[in-house]
Amino acid sequence: MSGHAAKPFRLAALMLVMMQTTLLLAAEQPEYPTDQQSGLIMAPGWQLVAGQCTGCHSARFITSQSGDRETWESMIRWMQKTQGLWQLPAEVETTILDYLADNYPPGKPSRRANLPVYLLPN
Repeated sequence: MSGHAAKPFRLAALMLVMMQTTLLLAAEQPEYPTDQQSGLIMAPGWQLVAGQCTGCHSARFITSQSGDRETWESMIRWMQKTQGLWQLPAEVETTILDYLADNYPPGKPSRRANLPVYLLPN
C-alpha cells in the first residue's frame, strides 16, 4: 500500500485511539451527586467550598462558572483585591482550587469574565 493510500487508515486508527482514550478518561472520573440545597457537586472539598464561598455569594455564582486552575485562582485574587475576600490559608486555598478545577473545568457553561477594577463603581 502506498503512503498516500495508507493515510485514511492512519487517520481512522488515530480517531479510534482518541475515542478510546476519551472513554477511558471519562470512566476514571466518578460521578458525584449534586447537593440539593447548594447545587454544588458533592465531590471531595465541596463542603469547604460551600462554607468559604457562600458567605459572600450564592453557590449559583460558582456553578455558573468554569475554568482551569489558573482561572479560578485569578477569580480568588480578584475577589481579594476588589471584594474584601480574606487571605485563605494555603491548604484551604489548595483544596478549593482542586475542587473548582476538577468539577467546574473549562468547557462547562460559563459567564462573562470579571470586570477590570477600573470599571467597578466606587
